[in-house]
Amino acid sequence: MKFFVLYLKGHRRAIVFFFLFFFIFLCSFLLYRLPIGAVIYPAFVCTLIGILFLAFDFYKAVKKHQQMLALQKLSCALMESFPEIQTQEDSDYQQIIVQLREEQLQLENAMNLQYMDMVDYYTIWAHQIKTPIASMRLTLQNEDSELSRKLSDDLFRIEQYVDMVLVFLRLDSDSSDYVIGQQDLDDVIKQAVRKFSGQFIRRKIRLVYEPVTIRVVTDEKWLLFVIEQILSNALKYTPSGGTVTINREEPKTLCIRDTGIGIAPEDLPRIFEKGYTGYNGRSDKKASGIGLYLCKRICNNLGHLITANSSLDSGTVIRINLEQKKLEIE
Repeated sequence: MKFFVLYLKGHRRAIVFFFLFFFIFLCSFLLYRLPIGAVIYPAFVCTLIGILFLAFDFYKAVKKHQQMLALQKLSCALMESFPEIQTQEDSDYQQIIVQLREEQLQLENAMNLQYMDMVDYYTIWAHQIKTPIASMRLTLQNEDSELSRKLSDDLFRIEQYVDMVLVFLRLDSDSSDYVIGQQDLDDVIKQAVRKFSGQFIRRKIRLVYEPVTIRVVTDEKWLLFVIEQILSNALKYTPSGGTVTINREEPKTLCIRDTGIGIAPEDLPRIFEKGYTGYNGRSDKKASGIGLYLCKRICNNLGHLITANSSLDSGTVIRINLEQKKLEIE
């Protein structure tokens, strides 16, 4: 109905002129004292022909409108079958669309090249920075002092940030290095625990690890990154003397629970958003809001479900549902 009203508005000039000419002829016949039927009968015939023509034109307009609606559902690159050109206005509009598509394609190509250059640069940088980091770690291993331990902790965080850069760059890469297969979940967890063992000791945080004894379909490297990020957050926000617990909930849900400061209720729905730091992040002044965002993205890519439950001063529990329904073993 709305389209019909708009159609009539678009043809209102022709309709107004038709009735104007009818009125002029009627007045002329009356002034010359001619029979009024002589103008009403032709006017009736012309009206009937006009309605038939209007109906046919409306049918063509509906088909054209349906074509345009179908085009709206396509991306710009796939817009090819435009309605047949019937007026110069149609030709002008289609020419404008073609020019805009060409400009958009050129802009996308330029942006893609710029993005690839940036990715290549930061990938090289991330790999090169690992060399001086490894050198500094070897140097610090030969010393055992309060200063060397503090520097080791800082160096450990730098390594984490470098890994986050590499993961961030690879997430949207056209070539993925996912290798999906059956993995022993305990082996993956133990790798992460060994990496953070020094942090647990220095911060005097107790680890309660209950072997999960399951195998899951996943990518070992990417899942390891997710577990490391969760452990890093647990250590960051758990005070000295606290506890971090790793166990399993049936059937295949990995739980990492801490007794830290927790997450405010208003922040909990948004902790997996990119760049969102929340109350804890604003207090810490160093949080980037990227770690959990990367965890969410990776879990989505692997077909896992990651969720969080928490409250202030009551700790946080992160659950990763590792049941696999979509991915097949390679």
